Amino acid sequence: MVSYHTGPVLFEALEAALGDSNVDEVILVNHANPPEVEARLSAMAAQSDRLLIHHTGENQGFARGCNAGARIAQSDYLLFLNPDAILLDGAAARLVETARLAHEPAIVGGRPLGRDGKEQRGGRRGELTFSTALAGFLGVSKLFGVRDIHYEREDVPKEAISVPAVSGAAMMMSRNSFDQLAGFDERYFLHVEDLDICKRVRKLGGGVLFEPRATVLHHGSTSKVNLVWVEMAKARGLVRYFHRHGGSLGWLKALILAGPIYAALLGRSALLTMLRR
Repeated sequence: MVSYHTGPVLFEALEAALGDSNVDEVILVNHANPPEVEARLSAMAAQSDRLLIHHTGENQGFARGCNAGARIAQSDYLLFLNPDAILLDGAAARLVETARLAHEPAIVGGRPLGRDGKEQRGGRRGELTFSTALAGFLGVSKLFGVRDIHYEREDVPKEAISVPAVSGAAMMMSRNSFDQLAGFDERYFLHVEDLDICKRVRKLGGGVLFEPRATVLHHGSTSKVNLVWVEMAKARGLVRYFHRHGGSLGWLKALILAGPIYAALLGRSALLTMLRR
């Protein structure tokens, strides 16, 4: 888990992970949480030999935090879990079981549920392309018959299925797969690093699997970080993604998409900020 001003749900997430007998160790990468939170984390770590707190002293971003935690981990399988995600019964064991059967390099994603019990957006996604992104951010997907890349409204499969991308909120991979991929790309500060690593798995001939039987309760949006800053980080990540994975004209695709992406995400952050008040 990587945490920066996550809020009280962080401790619920830690307790759920520590309460799972299939979890050998829990590593919390602490990106400079408030002093009272750090004190409580230290007290928890003193009472459990399965909890390790790694202090970075500053917010170094999600991808870099994940890589730092993975370097410390001793286990053969790594579960990257959001600090506001509650691991439900049997989820960790199911993810490992599915990962063991997958052709490596492989990533297995769990099924994130909201507090209303419904599957959240992003757990299983289609291919993010220039056309799907442009249509989506311009709001003309239905007009041009472009399929939504988000699959959460489709029927829930009974077993693991292959998909182009899963969510970094609950993402499992073996140590061998992680090493083959050289971890997360640290040039993504927050958001899109999950899309990037799934894309790289498929480029290497591996598999990305959505495991519906591994569920997590994902609270989402618990951090007190400025929403405009969050959406700006997401926009930069998306532009970087198309620059990297857009082929020979990737730089041009990123340039064309930059305007719609920034406009859409900044508009969304403004709306969410108003709704918070």
